Amino acid sequence: MSAMSAMNAAVIDPAFWRGRRVMLTGHTGFKGAWLGLLLHRLGAEVLGFSLPPPTVPSLFDLAGVGADLRTVTGDVRDAAALAAAVRDFAPEVLLHMAAQSVVLDSYADPLGTYSTNVMGTANLLEAVRRAGLKRPLALVNVTTDKVYHNQRWLWSYRENEALGGRDPYSNSKACSELVTQSFVASFFPPERRAEHGVAVASARAGNVIGGGDWTPHQLVPAIIAAAQAGQPVALRNPAGVRPWQHVLDCLHGYLGLAERLLREPHLAAGDWNFGPPSDEVVTVAQVAEGVARHWALSPAWTQVPGERPPEEPELRLDCSKAARRLGWRCRLATPQALDWVAQWHLRHQAGEGARQICLDQIDAFLAHLGLEAPR
Repeated sequence: MSAMSAMNAAVIDPAFWRGRRVMLTGHTGFKGAWLGLLLHRLGAEVLGFSLPPPTVPSLFDLAGVGADLRTVTGDVRDAAALAAAVRDFAPEVLLHMAAQSVVLDSYADPLGTYSTNVMGTANLLEAVRRAGLKRPLALVNVTTDKVYHNQRWLWSYRENEALGGRDPYSNSKACSELVTQSFVASFFPPERRAEHGVAVASARAGNVIGGGDWTPHQLVPAIIAAAQAGQPVALRNPAGVRPWQHVLDCLHGYLGLAERLLREPHLAAGDWNFGPPSDEVVTVAQVAEGVARHWALSPAWTQVPGERPPEEPELRLDCSKAARRLGWRCRLATPQALDWVAQWHLRHQAGEGARQICLDQIDAFLAHLGLEAPR
């Protein structure tokens, strides 16, 4: 394989996913809906465990994701229901995405945030421990780039940096990782994997963007709503810097990690960053401008006046571990990712169906990886 081919090669093998039993928690959310569509395209057998879609409209409903998988409606805080789903489905891959994922909402409901993000994770790990699964399991706990103790330095955070988080959301996800580490050390130690069969990893992704996101208090949904109304978006922190990445780049990382966990658990277990190169991080204002230009809006944004909830001014991820060990990197540069988001909503605004737009972008992304989706 040439150096260029190796650089563009996928980290997933479609043959691996065909017929694979995959359980998703949080599959009715924005990221979960995209993942459900992608796994269906790859031929996996999928069970989703989640509350009903958290927004109206929702990508899960508009794209008909429920027709592609089995759904158990439940709350990860319900330990008995979660345990029954794990035991009855007996997954080979388990991707834990169910969470209260909005920073501003965590200020309004800190106890609910901790209950879902910490005890939900503990309940899932306990369900796996007690399920008595007869085959190996790859478990990926999806957290966030915000788990790090942000010291507001200019260099990028690596997986061995201290965990922390000032706001309840960030801190609860850091706690989720500590719970995961404790379960691994206590019940799923690598040296006894032949007995328990469980390999665990945590995936810390940067800010994920994509078409079909209507999550309240999130940047891109606010930009899209303002642009469609012909108005500049009101930004709380236009100078804030974040590692933005397209949802399909992020999901490619999750699936590549899960695949490697089953095939080479001794190499893939542990903590992983997924995000764009440090030189591609951009400001909140630049994201607004990159999306709003597709509606010919100028100016693209205004700043919210007065006092605002505290937010970290800057965050960068060092993703060299995923590049070196998994062969993963963002295939869509940030400007291209913003274009894909805008094009999704322009097509949907023009009357095209959400499902077809998603499938078109999934196929285009797989083509970027040199893959063709199974038919």
